[in-house]
Amino acid sequence: MKFLFFLVQQTNIEKKIEEAPDSAYEIGVVIGSYLPFVVLAAIAYGIYYYNKKKRGSE
Repeated sequence: MKFLFFLVQQTNIEKKIEEAPDSAYEIGVVIGSYLPFVVLAAIAYGIYYYNKKKRGSE
């Protein structure tokens, strides 16, 4: 999972966390790096649920 995560990301997250001025910045970096995956998973689930509901009503 880490390999896929770092493969997709263009920036070096580990370096950003090491150079973070405080813990709030670290939290922001982590949230900002995981947020695109969460949004894509939510969109995929929404499409799946919509198609499942549509198929069941036929």
